[in-house]
Amino acid sequence: MNPYLAEFFGTMFLIILGQGVVAGAILKGTKSENAGWLTIVVGWGIAVTLAIYAVGNFSGAHLNPALTIAFAVKGDFPWSDALGYITAQLAGAFVGALVVWLQFLPHWKRTDDAAIKLAVFSTAPAIRNTFSNLISEIIATAVLVIGLLFIGPNEFTQGLKPIIVGMLIIAIGLSLGGTTGFAINPARDLGPRIAHAVLPIHGKGSSDWSYAWIPVVGPLAGGILGVYIYQFFFSV
Repeated sequence: MNPYLAEFFGTMFLIILGQGVVAGAILKGTKSENAGWLTIVVGWGIAVTLAIYAVGNFSGAHLNPALTIAFAVKGDFPWSDALGYITAQLAGAFVGALVVWLQFLPHWKRTDDAAIKLAVFSTAPAIRNTFSNLISEIIATAVLVIGLLFIGPNEFTQGLKPIIVGMLIIAIGLSLGGTTGFAINPARDLGPRIAHAVLPIHGKGSSDWSYAWIPVVGPLAGGILGVYIYQFFFSV
C-alpha cells in the first residue's frame, strides 16, 4: 500500500471508531447513550491500536500531523514527505467523520443540544480559558510523543506494540483528557470539524471556529516540545 494512502485509510479508520464511540455515548436514543468518559477513552485507545495494526507496516501509522512533524524534527522522518502525510491524515479524518454522520443519521435530529452534536466531531474545553486550554493540549501531546519515543526502543512480543500505544492513549485520556477532551491530534479535530461545518446536520449550530486553532497549534507545539524533552533526558 502506498504510504500516503495508508495514512488516509488509517486515519479514516481511527476516526470511524473513535468518533463513533463518542457519538454512541452522547447522542440521544442510542443503545449506548450515557456510557460515559471511561467508555470514550477506552474506545479511542482501541481505535488507535487497530488503526496501527491496519497500516503500521505501510506508513509507520503516524495518523497525526503532530507526530509527523515531531518525527521530522527529531530526524526520524523526511521533511519532504511531511506535507503528503498531513494532507492524507486530514482527508482521512474528514471522510471518517462523514461515515460516522451516516451511521448515526436518525440521532442528529433526536439530539436537541447543538453543542453535543459538535462534540461528536471535535473537542471543546470543560472550562474555556485560552491559555489553560492551549497548555493542556501542549502537555498532553508532549506526553504522547515522549511516551512513543520511550516505548520505541523496547522489545515486545511480535505484534504487541500497537496495544501498548493504545494503552498510552487511554492513560493520557484518563489522566490529562478531562480539561479539553485531549485532541492531541490536529487531524482528529480539524478534519471532523470541517465535516461538521459542511454536512447537513439537523440543528447543528456553530462549528466553534474561535476555538479550533487550539487543538491544532497545541498538539503541534506539544509534539515538538516532547521531542526536545526526550532528547534532553534520554540522549547520550
